[in-house]
Amino acid sequence: MKRPVVAIDGPAGAGKSTVTRLVAATLGYVMVDTGALYRAIALAAKQAGASFDDEAAVGVLAERLASERAIELGSDENGGTRVLLAGSDVSQAIRTLEMGQGASKVSAQPRVRSALLAMQRDAGRNGGVVLEGRDIGTVVFPEAEAKFFLTASVDVRARRRFDELALKGTDADLEQVKREVEERDRRDSTRPIAPLRRADDAMVVDSSNLEVSEVVEAIVARVRAIEAALNAP
Repeated sequence: MKRPVVAIDGPAGAGKSTVTRLVAATLGYVMVDTGALYRAIALAAKQAGASFDDEAAVGVLAERLASERAIELGSDENGGTRVLLAGSDVSQAIRTLEMGQGASKVSAQPRVRSALLAMQRDAGRNGGVVLEGRDIGTVVFPEAEAKFFLTASVDVRARRRFDELALKGTDADLEQVKREVEERDRRDSTRPIAPLRRADDAMVVDSSNLEVSEVVEAIVARVRAIEAALNAP
C-alpha cells in the first residue's frame, strides 16, 4: 500500500511534537522529529564551547556529526522521540528553553541545514512517515502528499511552554517565556534560509481552542483520505 509523507510545520509551542507523535501512532507511521536534530546540534555546540552564532564552528561541528551519523533518533517507551548524541541519551537535555533558542539560531545557518537535509530526506524516502518542523512542506519535502501547518495564538503557545517547563521543575516567568516565543517567531520567519512559512497547499490547523485529540482527529482524517486516493484503482 502506498503511504504518504506527512509534513507538519508550525511555530514554537503549537504542539507539533505531541500531535506528530499521536498522529504517527494512530496511523502506524514512523515519527521523525526534525527539530530534535537541530536541538542536538545546539547541545553539541554548547558542549564544545562554541557560540550558537559562530557559523564556522557550528557548521564544521554539524558536518562532522552528520558524516559520523552521531545523531540518532528513535522511539522511547511512551512513543516519543529518543535522541542519542555520540551514543549518549540527550532526550531530556535538548528540551530546555536554552536549547530551543539555540536550535532556532543554528537552524538558520546554511552549513547546518545542508548537513542535516540529507538525513531528513533519507528518513522519509519511502513514505509512511510523519515529520515535524518549520520547513518540511516547503523545503525538505515540498512534494509531500499531506501537508499541515499547525499554529496557535502567541498567548496560548507561551502558556503551553510555561506549563511544560513547570512540569519539568524549571523556574520560568510567563511574560519572559512569551517574549522568547515572539522572538523565536520573528527569527524563524525572517531567516534567509528556509524561513518558517505555510506551504501553499498545506491545511492550516489552529489549535488555540482545540483539544489535542481534535487536532489529531482532523489530521488523521485528512491523511487517510489521501491514502485512499493514492491507492485507488
